[in-house]
Amino acid sequence: MKKWEENIRKVVPYVPGEQPNATDMIKLNTNENPYPPAPGVQAALNSFSCEKLRLYPEATCESLVNALADYYGLKFNQVFVGVGSDDVLAMCFMTFFNSKKPILFPDITYSFYDVWADMLRIPFETEALDEHFHIVKEDYYRENGGVVFPNPNAPTGVEMPLDEIEDIIRHNQDVIVIVDEAYVDFGGHSALELIEKYENLLVVQTFSKSRSMAGSRIGFAMGNPVLIKYLNDVKYSFNSYTMDSITLQIGVEAVRDQKYFEETINKIIETREWTKAELHKLGFSFEDSKSNFIFATHESCPAKKIFDELRKDNIFVRYFAKPRIDNYLRITIGTPEEMKVLIEKLTGIVGA
Repeated sequence: MKKWEENIRKVVPYVPGEQPNATDMIKLNTNENPYPPAPGVQAALNSFSCEKLRLYPEATCESLVNALADYYGLKFNQVFVGVGSDDVLAMCFMTFFNSKKPILFPDITYSFYDVWADMLRIPFETEALDEHFHIVKEDYYRENGGVVFPNPNAPTGVEMPLDEIEDIIRHNQDVIVIVDEAYVDFGGHSALELIEKYENLLVVQTFSKSRSMAGSRIGFAMGNPVLIKYLNDVKYSFNSYTMDSITLQIGVEAVRDQKYFEETINKIIETREWTKAELHKLGFSFEDSKSNFIFATHESCPAKKIFDELRKDNIFVRYFAKPRIDNYLRITIGTPEEMKVLIEKLTGIVGA
């Protein structure tokens, strides 16, 4: 090692899902929405004046924050926005997890959590999910420096009941509890109703999944005004202009179109339930998913074999070579047509 390397911050980075660019592919590996954004988003892009780009965007992201506050029945000072929920969560880690005590999160969960903790030198410990991939709420009763978990969880898709979430918060009122709700719109129950009751709760959501805007990077947190202020203080100390003018404008349009939002969500849920039934017929098993993906294992065919065979036909799903889940595939819900092709291909693979 060279002398100048001694003080470099070294981390093992998060590995994002593969972004293939194959012809006629079916991409079911990164939980993207199979439908385009709301029509108002396209209209806003068509009418956007390039002249605006010579000016800095709104530092406070006022237009988007107001749209989100109106939609969720909150006040302006209860909403924080960032460049995707990854940015929001990273800001949360920087802002709130500064104790010498370890933060707690599940052992099978969003794999960015331990990356942020390692990068920021935050001590952490993981709590094992039970044999059905459920969070054991009692594991979070002990002393800690903060709690974070997704609901529904990723990559399992399992939802934790609201009363159990509240139980975790009630046992951790001296630290910040973050509920990461990237997939809640696909049939889950949001913890948002608890933010008035618990001042230490932050609920984080994203436009990437349910609002079809993974390519625009919009995430947001909702909680007590004091927590939102602290988040903004850190953000403005890091980068005053985190969101560009185009993203702010199309983000507002995405929030406004409630009808389109509900239509696409309902189509994905309907396709998910059809896919569950078809996978069961083929010998797959999985916990009930309340997300836009299914985390499945087959009774006799190894997950890695299925992954490799699908890939030969330009059908991409997600495989994790990790303990406890190395025989599972995470399958994003696509269009009905895409899922029918998937089931046809799987029939040939697992029946061979």
